[in-house]
Amino acid sequence: MPKRCYCPGMAPKRNQQDNPHWTHAQARSMAARIQGFRMSKPGITPEQLLALPASERIRRRLQSAGVRYHANDNISAFIEGGELDELQAEVQDKLRGVLESLVIDTQSDHNTQDTAKRVAKMFIREVFRGRYDAMPPVTEFPNIERLNELMIVGPITVRSACSHHLCPILGRVWVGVMPNEHSNLIGLSKYARLIEWIMNRPQIQEEAVSQVADLLQERLQPDGLAIVMEADHFCMHWRGVKDTDAKMTNSVMRGSFLRDSTLRREFLALMPKRG
Repeated sequence: MPKRCYCPGMAPKRNQQDNPHWTHAQARSMAARIQGFRMSKPGITPEQLLALPASERIRRRLQSAGVRYHANDNISAFIEGGELDELQAEVQDKLRGVLESLVIDTQSDHNTQDTAKRVAKMFIREVFRGRYDAMPPVTEFPNIERLNELMIVGPITVRSACSHHLCPILGRVWVGVMPNEHSNLIGLSKYARLIEWIMNRPQIQEEAVSQVADLLQERLQPDGLAIVMEADHFCMHWRGVKDTDAKMTNSVMRGSFLRDSTLRREFLALMPKRG
């Protein structure tokens, strides 16, 4: 049986520097101020700054703004036009070096000649794009009908990679929402888009669930929010103990789901059967 680890408490309150969900406008404004401050500092000219690798320019903006850039943080607001292409080329070059250090002859091995290019594109444009792309647009609607009954969305298929080994994480998420008359409503597909944005980063499942809860709480402003995630971790299936049956299941309960055990039981009972 998969182990169940309930984490019903509120996530720790982040300060602005730790907030991975800055609005794009807020972070752009901060980046612009930092850019102006840095340009006025002695010792580095605009030409010298542009000569730096894209990763170093982005890193300097983040560090100057005091913004965290962990594996599962979104840094899109600190990336300027054209830099994502530069970053992809930089990653490609570094990956070519990794293959060489693994003593793989990428010159004569037709299978690996373009591997560095493929993997760099995959990291930047696909599996880790949640770090580099802004949050997808989400249209919110007022709760005109004053809905106040339990809503459950799921299972939503999720894919990620563990931060420790960059091995795949494949799983499902269920969302329970208890709206009130002041709550925002979003379309069903938007739950999947927002969760995908969070999961398309190197993740740790416990942190991913909290990030999903924080984002949906901010967008919906419900009376209660419940998130359950169940996932297979290939860092256990593929390497290490090689246990192909083990899964991880954890949850976050907020508001009325945390206070009302009857509501919590109703949500868990109505979740489509896992198997």
